[in-house]
Amino acid sequence: MKKRKQKQYDDDNIIVLEDVVKVYSENTPALDGVSLTIKRGEFVFIVGDSGSGKSTLIKLLLRELVPTEGRIIVNGQNVAKLRRRKIPKFRRNIGVVFQDFRLLNNRNVYENVAFAQRIVQVPNKEIKRNVPHVLSIVGLAGKYKARTTQLSGGEQQRVALARALVNNPPIILADEPTGNLDPNNSWEIMKLFEEINEQGTTVVVVTHNREIVNAMRKRVIAMKKGVIVSDEEKGGYVDED
Repeated sequence: MKKRKQKQYDDDNIIVLEDVVKVYSENTPALDGVSLTIKRGEFVFIVGDSGSGKSTLIKLLLRELVPTEGRIIVNGQNVAKLRRRKIPKFRRNIGVVFQDFRLLNNRNVYENVAFAQRIVQVPNKEIKRNVPHVLSIVGLAGKYKARTTQLSGGEQQRVALARALVNNPPIILADEPTGNLDPNNSWEIMKLFEEINEQGTTVVVVTHNREIVNAMRKRVIAMKKGVIVSDEEKGGYVDED
């Protein structure tokens, strides 16, 4: 048994959950014995209704929470055993994109992206090179001086994606990234995620967008009431009724 578990933690596996339980209150597990493995370079959708455990899973991967039971390995590190002072460095290896963008509205596009580099003390010379490059990747090279409040929802999400990418993390976590976007902008954002994935970045997307999941035919992990109910390569959106 020990040999089998040890094999899971090879370098190909960037995320490993083993029998993970998370309990917020007695008798109510948000996650109930979840085990899964995500390989480096995979593109994975996580789907499920509200209360299925998706948000808890994301928070555990970011070390905002620790599991009640079980083990979580992210990029070779045992998340629960991280000392508090090492958490910021751990999170540099994870780019995060949220539904509500979470931009700094008192700063322009360039400064929003540069902020992610300044907090990890990247030299100004490198920031001046990296920020324009990543803005060009997301199609915003000409908008670097614009205030975020002047941008459309799709453009704001592109800024959020650029900010998540600028430190070149091996993992991107996206929590409902198209939730506040119209269909056209939703597809544009998902195409960007796919292009990023094709460059080798592991992409994990939590979503309710049935059309996108069914069309893209990636790996789909479906959750319900804290457990994984299906896990399919080239899967589709799973009805939970």
